[in-house]
Amino acid sequence: MENQFRFELIHKSKKSGARVGRIHTPHGIIDTPNFVGVGTNATMKSLDSKQVDDLGLQLMFCNTYHLMLQPGADVIQKAGGLHTFMNRKQPIITDSGGFQVFSLMYGTVKDELKSQGRKKGDNAVLNISEDGVLFRSYRDGKKILLTPETSVQAQKALGADIIIPFDELPPYHIDRKQLIESLHRTHRWEKRSLDEHLKNPNGQAMYAVIHGGVDPELRALSAKTLTAMPFDGFAIGGSLGKTREQMIEMLGHLMPYIPTDKPNHLLGIGDVFSLEPCIKLGLDTFDSSHPTRSARHGTLFTSQGFVKLANAINRELFEPIDSGCSCYTCKHYTRAYLHHLFKAKEMTGYTLASIHNLHFMVQLMAQYREKILNDEI
Repeated sequence: MENQFRFELIHKSKKSGARVGRIHTPHGIIDTPNFVGVGTNATMKSLDSKQVDDLGLQLMFCNTYHLMLQPGADVIQKAGGLHTFMNRKQPIITDSGGFQVFSLMYGTVKDELKSQGRKKGDNAVLNISEDGVLFRSYRDGKKILLTPETSVQAQKALGADIIIPFDELPPYHIDRKQLIESLHRTHRWEKRSLDEHLKNPNGQAMYAVIHGGVDPELRALSAKTLTAMPFDGFAIGGSLGKTREQMIEMLGHLMPYIPTDKPNHLLGIGDVFSLEPCIKLGLDTFDSSHPTRSARHGTLFTSQGFVKLANAINRELFEPIDSGCSCYTCKHYTRAYLHHLFKAKEMTGYTLASIHNLHFMVQLMAQYREKILNDEI
């Protein structure tokens, strides 16, 4: 298959590092900067692919780890790949599975910052070696060895437009010596992933993942090491810091080392408040489950701030969530009705709220692109 992947720079702001571009993929164009919705199990929670396409979400993130375990990468391959399996017409990005596997070992970043981590006796991850990670499936207890090669092979079977090399995700609280060891192993794993990918490019692009925690020297080293290899783009992963301020400071040091002729992606960050400072530094795409998770918890995004649907004030408010919003939910339903659905724990409420929040994110990113084109940010 001919490589249809390329990045086109449209405009660079005169006011900051912000830029507008287009990522060309076999399944269509991704306008940048852009928000990437997370569809862990080959679906956005409470929405089907047709609804997501109609919302104009140009890139969706699916999780290799979960899809390998259920239904299996082989099943999705037999279906004709992820796009056919889930009936998605637009581009898809998959991760390597590493994030989930290492979360099993260390707990999530949120757990870690609360000093919870994994509980004693948790043994999902059995062994980490130069070869890869041996872990136990949470579904049936079966032992699975995830290596750079098997991760890439699974992503080949899934057929996403953009794939991610296998990497190690050390916790935030790690000493520098261990962080350096982890960084070098990650670079070796990413090189092996790239070698495996290049045996059969399959029309897919591969983004390197730059690591180094919040250490500016290690981030620069990681960028220099990985930008010397023929990756199609660059993702920024690993521990991004305890606070938004720490993350922005780290990104400020790192971004000058990221090539401007290829796209970049910030892994796992896409909340409303982080977007603008990151966009000003030159970040292109952002994935996060925050908008849809917030929707399912009854928190809706509006031009006037957040709306909590459970609040009693909404009980008799017969008006849209946001008067200036053109989404399906705002055109057809009132706050009072949505308040009722959430109080009654009706699943329709999750769907209508998720439609609204995703529409908000798609429109917000379009507004950012317009502001950059006008050199406003």
